[in-house]
Amino acid sequence: MPFAESPTSPADDSPEARRYNKIRRWLGVADFAVGSAFLILLLLTGWTDWLRDLALRRAFQNYTLAVFVYLFFLLLISKALGFGLDYYGFQLERKFQLATQRVRSWLWDEIKGFLVGLVLAGIVVELLYFIIRQSPQHWWLITWIVFLALFVLMAQLAPVVLFPIFYKFEPLENEDLRRRLVLLSEHAGTRVRGVYRWKLSEKSKKANAALTGLGNTRRIILADTLLDNYAPEEIEAVLAHELGHHVHRHILKSIFVQAGTTLLGFWAANWVLHYAVDHHMFEELSDFANLPLLAITVTALSLLLMPALNAYSRFNERQADRYAFESIASVEPFISSMNKLAQQNLAERTPSKWVEILFHSHPAISKRVAAAEAWNRAHSTEPLA
Repeated sequence: MPFAESPTSPADDSPEARRYNKIRRWLGVADFAVGSAFLILLLLTGWTDWLRDLALRRAFQNYTLAVFVYLFFLLLISKALGFGLDYYGFQLERKFQLATQRVRSWLWDEIKGFLVGLVLAGIVVELLYFIIRQSPQHWWLITWIVFLALFVLMAQLAPVVLFPIFYKFEPLENEDLRRRLVLLSEHAGTRVRGVYRWKLSEKSKKANAALTGLGNTRRIILADTLLDNYAPEEIEAVLAHELGHHVHRHILKSIFVQAGTTLLGFWAANWVLHYAVDHHMFEELSDFANLPLLAITVTALSLLLMPALNAYSRFNERQADRYAFESIASVEPFISSMNKLAQQNLAERTPSKWVEILFHSHPAISKRVAAAEAWNRAHSTEPLA
């Protein structure tokens, strides 16, 4: 079938898209500000010490249990402070007709998200303070190694353990499309353990697709909002991009990047904790009342590194796009899918330079489309339909 450029793909963004994305950015900034202010307030007022003492009393002076109780209080208060912004974000999606989820379902997801976050954070924080107590001099190196192992483990388990908590998945019934996608995956040198229909429409009108998992959990997930509105060639183009990440070993490279940034983070955290103990802010490294200080240190470092990490991510995305151009019969489906995704997800096609640098992990859609058109001109004498 021919793929003409979507008539709804103007060079400039619609006022609606610009307004939606501007509000979303400010909402993210506000959420960051509230969370950071809460952590700083805990430290400046000494409330973190009071919260630690309360946790110890509730845990009958049992250190391990007290760490979990303290974390529970910390996450609960943080969730309560940010709930208004979370609800506004949900209503924002409804206002711009991007959400299909009802309030009750959203609240249930919020509860599940809090509980899952509590369990995962509980495991991480318990391990952290256990290691600090056992090896106060080298805790940051040991914890770095343990966290890398957890990172890889969660990447493998997420598709089969975490994702189904929030979304429904079922094997793709379209056998012809499944076969085409599996062949495309094999051509890229990866074996997938299945192709699944992701019931995203129960919550959102947005479309998405992903190649998730590692090893035995490697699978393709396709949102039903994508399957129901895109031609097979367009879906192939979207998946070809995802497979480009595999071909260029972006997952492995990202693990190395994550390893480097995490090592830097733990080194900085160790320095900050020792400084705090030396200046009598806390009696010892294993005083879990210093958790807000650790969180602030990690947050500050992440903020400083964000532009560089976003630039690296955009480089990877351009490489994955180029692989897609090379592995599909024509770039026309890629271009039409980009235009459709921009319209369906109300994405900005042409964000400002600074917005792209500071906030975007993907190149602007206008640049991705332009790159596809340039590649087509360089490799074909036939103009796009």
